[in-house]
Amino acid sequence: MEFLRPGSWEEALAAKAEHPAAVPIAGGTDVMVEINFDHRRPEHLLDLNRIGDLYEWETEGDEIRLGASVPYTRIMEELRAELPGLALAAHTVGSPQIRNRGGVGGNLGAASPAGDSHPALLAAGARVEAASVRGTRLIPAEEFYTGVKRNALAPDELIRAVRIARADGPQQFSKVGTRNAMVIAVCAFSLALHPRSRTVRTGIGSAAPTPVRARAAEDFLTAALDEGGFWESGRPLPPSAARQFAELAAGACNPIDDVRGSARYRRHAVAVMARRTLGWTWDAYRGGERGERCA
Repeated sequence: MEFLRPGSWEEALAAKAEHPAAVPIAGGTDVMVEINFDHRRPEHLLDLNRIGDLYEWETEGDEIRLGASVPYTRIMEELRAELPGLALAAHTVGSPQIRNRGGVGGNLGAASPAGDSHPALLAAGARVEAASVRGTRLIPAEEFYTGVKRNALAPDELIRAVRIARADGPQQFSKVGTRNAMVIAVCAFSLALHPRSRTVRTGIGSAAPTPVRARAAEDFLTAALDEGGFWESGRPLPPSAARQFAELAAGACNPIDDVRGSARYRRHAVAVMARRTLGWTWDAYRGGERGERCA
């Protein structure tokens, strides 16, 4: 195994172009596990740890440009207000040591359906900034996941950053695991209210071959909030609307039975999380974020 260690982003792109099968490594929280268990033995490892830009985030208008290697710990500490759903998801990632090393870029690159950041990225409408010597393109999160542990990156592309709109309303993330820490999700759900556009977005993890949105649930709730005048009034949502939203969210799942949980349980758990996160986000909206965010 050859170890490539570029000193700049341009050198990293050149190395990836020359060795398209090279496996990028930054935090190493996924890659090193696979190598240590002999699940992967790449000819080249592409070390990105010397690329300082990958560890920075910046505000660009109403958008946060999050470097691919910004650690989860910094997301939790520095971006809780701007990216609340992702910050909540970051809390559930592994151990403090993993949160100090791992970043969203690695989670995206691995493209595991159980990746903790994926539901929050889908709910927030994130876009992945992919670059190569040929140029840069932005890939919407819902188009990035192409199969189990497969993504839309070309062989010569690297993830440089993730672009995420700053939250204009409440966001939530919920995860079911077999214990409280150091656990792969049995399933996960994220919900984001977008009062400015009067829309709702969701993200589901570990309940289908790829992370997915519950589009029928989104359409139902968006219409219900608009037609009922709930955005303006902030009235409590009827229980029937919450139940319908939960049922539609569960219907978006295509889970499997495995050692962590059955398909039936995953559908049930997603419905429960959808109902609960809707209650939490709507309570937050009614409690003051409505006026502040829509101003």
